[in-house]
Amino acid sequence: MAAFLQWRKFVFFDKDTLKDPVDNGKNFVLPKGISACDSGRGHIVLGDMEGKIWLLTRSLQLTSFQAYKLRVTHLYQLKQHSILVSVGQDEHGINPLVKVWNLDKRDSGNPLCTRIFPAIPGNKPTEVSCLSVHENLNFMAIGFTDGSVVLTKGDITRDRHSKTLTLHEGTSPVTGLAFRQVAKVTNLFVATLEKVHCYTLSIKEYPKVELDTHGCALRCSSLADPSQDSQFIVAGDECVYLYQPDERGPCFAFDGHKLLAHWHRGYLFLLIRDIKSPNKAGFGSRDSSPSDKQLLTIYDLDNKFIAYSASFDDVIDVVAEWGSFYILTRDGKMFVLQEKDTQTKLEMLFKKNLFVMAINLAKSQHLDSDGLSEIFRQYGDHLYLKGDHDGAIQQYIRTIGKLEPSYVIRKFLDAQRIHNLTAYLQALHRQSLANADHTTLLLNCYTKLKDSSKLEEFIKSSESEVHFDVEIAIKVLRQAGYHSHAVFLAEKHMHHEWYLKIQLEDLKNYQEGLRYIGRLPFEQAESNMKRYGKTLMHHVPEGTTLLLKGLCTNYQPNGDTAERDSLDRSQVNKANSEEFIPIFANNPRELKAFLEHMIEVDPRSPQGVYDTLLELRLQDWAHEQDLERKKVLQGEAVSLLRSDNTVFDKALVLCQMHNFKEGVLYLYEKGKLYQQIMHYHMQNEEYGKVVEACKRYGDQEGCLWEQALGYFARKEEDCKAYISEVLHHIDQNNLMPPLLVVQTLAHNSTATLSVIKDYLINKLQRESQQIEDDERKIRQYREETAHLRSEIQELKTSAKIFQKTKCNMCNSPLELPSVHFLCSHSFHQHCFESYAESEAECPTCTPENRKVMDMLRAQDQKRDLHDHFNRQLRTSNDGFSVVADYFGRGVFNKLTLVTDPPGSKTIGSLEVNLQRDLLIHTKRNS
Repeated sequence: MAAFLQWRKFVFFDKDTLKDPVDNGKNFVLPKGISACDSGRGHIVLGDMEGKIWLLTRSLQLTSFQAYKLRVTHLYQLKQHSILVSVGQDEHGINPLVKVWNLDKRDSGNPLCTRIFPAIPGNKPTEVSCLSVHENLNFMAIGFTDGSVVLTKGDITRDRHSKTLTLHEGTSPVTGLAFRQVAKVTNLFVATLEKVHCYTLSIKEYPKVELDTHGCALRCSSLADPSQDSQFIVAGDECVYLYQPDERGPCFAFDGHKLLAHWHRGYLFLLIRDIKSPNKAGFGSRDSSPSDKQLLTIYDLDNKFIAYSASFDDVIDVVAEWGSFYILTRDGKMFVLQEKDTQTKLEMLFKKNLFVMAINLAKSQHLDSDGLSEIFRQYGDHLYLKGDHDGAIQQYIRTIGKLEPSYVIRKFLDAQRIHNLTAYLQALHRQSLANADHTTLLLNCYTKLKDSSKLEEFIKSSESEVHFDVEIAIKVLRQAGYHSHAVFLAEKHMHHEWYLKIQLEDLKNYQEGLRYIGRLPFEQAESNMKRYGKTLMHHVPEGTTLLLKGLCTNYQPNGDTAERDSLDRSQVNKANSEEFIPIFANNPRELKAFLEHMIEVDPRSPQGVYDTLLELRLQDWAHEQDLERKKVLQGEAVSLLRSDNTVFDKALVLCQMHNFKEGVLYLYEKGKLYQQIMHYHMQNEEYGKVVEACKRYGDQEGCLWEQALGYFARKEEDCKAYISEVLHHIDQNNLMPPLLVVQTLAHNSTATLSVIKDYLINKLQRESQQIEDDERKIRQYREETAHLRSEIQELKTSAKIFQKTKCNMCNSPLELPSVHFLCSHSFHQHCFESYAESEAECPTCTPENRKVMDMLRAQDQKRDLHDHFNRQLRTSNDGFSVVADYFGRGVFNKLTLVTDPPGSKTIGSLEVNLQRDLLIHTKRNS
């Protein structure tokens, strides 16, 4: 029960007297004899004792029509329809009539009366005490002074579509009726002088519930709006009660003799008899008789305050229309109560520092969030100035999202108020409105307070409750020295780089850092190994090498991370092993193990892997003192070279740097650098190796023998045996002209004539033999030429007798017709036609003739190929044979024609420079 005396009073309404619009100086005067009134649909409806109904518009224009012959007793204006229901009398006696008016339709200039019926419960004449109509036009209830209630169900505007029944009977007069509609449930509250009932009309049996055993006076009940859950309000002399359809709700101790109760727009209007004495002289006054004044009080039940209170003379009724409240009095005056705007009301509350009430009022007035935030700010400022910092920070927290956080933070930066600042920053993070600076400040507050429990609670919140920048939090914790908390946060939120940075740089926990990298997905593990690989290799060489081996072959993360990330095990993740070689800069032993593992697991590893491994093996070979071990290392290095995976140039440089003879010679041979092999043996004065190299590679590069001869010729030592062997090979393969051999050996003082004696004799003998063979061939060709000329002459001068008896094609006896050729071949005509390609050629001789013709054509095509001749002449070892070949093709025909006239040019198609090159080349090879 709320005590009336405890409620604060305010003046939230402006009172004014309505002025006559025609004469502004005078008050507006109501019609006389007003007996009933109501409002709705843009006008105020008045009924008088002469049977007229008056309609008052907003511009204070009055119109009337005669509704009854005698008087109007009750009016009910529907709020959602232009339907007016009235009760009045057309004749003397107890015979009330109900009339339903449609104000939108006209009948002879007056509103249309759609229905008239007598208001009598049964056959008992009684007066109507109250009236209520449902907004859906399907229910109308009429209360009577004999305690009965008549319910009209159906279309209340028509007789034929509705039926009437007596819903309630009693002995106490009915003082109030009200329909309540919530969802599909319809209730009717009935108040009498003694009791309060509720009927459920949405159920056929109309069940009744007795809510209370005391009632109220006439016009002292009303129905609240949905803000009060549409409760039925009953104003007794001691209390005001609120009722639900099935039970009594709260009550308020508003004392006084109630004359009127209304509910308008969230306010409860109570009109009570003013018991104050008109004599205001003081306490000594003896006149205590009550006056005729009536006290109108407006209550805000939600916020528990009195919004307005004033005295009036003999109030007829209070109605609400056009956004204001109107008080009608018996003396014909009409007062208007205009509610102040929300901001004005709030300012009035602010002046009295009633911030809690202002907040409640703003919420009930549905003030927007910006307006509420401003109230919270002012309330917080008020509490802050009073020194209530705890209360102030609670109000500032309610401004989050509207008020700039720096406004609050600046007030609480003092060390003595750091706990308040912490509370505000926590709320800021909970609403996900904190930025990086706020996170930094909050963590610094935790560290200054040394509140480890709060700090752990903050950083160990679940994933869905994280309302801060994790990376900023890690930085702050790291700077403050809370490394374990920073590591926890980094690991939980998968900030791998920060986790490793703290573990390796701050905590020096290299083993844990290595373990963590091994649990990461492939891309992150690869990038972090490139970043921290050298540090880990320095402190944990074996574990780092093992991890790199896995990373560069088929990497699979360890631990829960693999399951969490749902990695596809069938996917092969393999890093480029060559990129990790710099990590092993100071760990050659681990590097060698890593590289050997890589080429064993993946023979197609990058060439850089093989080159680096070769360098390591050559270093081990160069520094090894044990001969047996050195031999093993030599074999390993050579096998690596033979794998053909190293870069030739790099491998050659490495072998030369470490003076690795076997590798150098292998690479020279692999690169077909036969002259380099010769020079290598020459530099080391390995005479036997020089000759051996000539034997081995002389077929591929004939100049080796010439270089070997020149090498031995320059030696002043006794090299006769090697010179003899070289000369033997030169002689066998005709690699050098004898004159050039003699000139080469002339520089050697130890080489005597006996050294080349055998060579020269053999050379002269072969050339003599060659001359004899050439002379024999000349004689043979001359004899064949003479024979051919005789045959040609014979064919020209004498007849040819064909004596062939068999066909040269089918070897069968010849039969006419037959075909004979001068080459003495004969054929059947049908055989000749079947096999001959041309009628002018012998099928048997055609292949040989074609070869000769092709050779002639080739000679004709190549006769003028100057560039080809010049190139072939320069590259050939025997220039004379090339020239002879071109002579045979007829290139120099004009040089040999005896028919050329004297003085003609002796150089035809062969240009002057070609002749010069020919002579120079011939001289050089002679």
